Amino acid sequence: MTQPSPNPLAALAAPALAEIEALADEAFAALPAEFRVLCEGLVIRVEDFPDEETLDEMECETEFDLLGLFRGRGLPRRGATMETGEFPNMIWLYRRPILDYWAEHEDTLGAIVTHVLVHEIGHHFGLSDEDMEEIENRAG
Repeated sequence: MTQPSPNPLAALAAPALAEIEALADEAFAALPAEFRVLCEGLVIRVEDFPDEETLDEMECETEFDLLGLFRGRGLPRRGATMETGEFPNMIWLYRRPILDYWAEHEDTLGAIVTHVLVHEIGHHFGLSDEDMEEIENRAG
């Protein structure tokens, strides 16, 4: 008698930080070269959750409310050079909220990571949430 093959889902684990970083790297590499050049010096990090200070500042109800965050001065406000003591522009992607969102929606994990990354890069370019929503509506 042959054993039934095990369910392939039984061996799966939630993607680790490094795997989300790899998805973000792939998404970034797929951006047009002219956008990637404008992102020179932009730091992209993946963390499990935002810190308490960020949650308070963004007025989040739970630690799952924020999928990503841009911190810094958008390119239009930054100019050609950084000011003394100024940190580089940074993007955070938050793994656990992204995984939670993924579990509740039909999008692939890669599509979600790409969307969050591109959205935060939009802030690096100086776009507001309203600007990006309008662009998405026109594209869709």
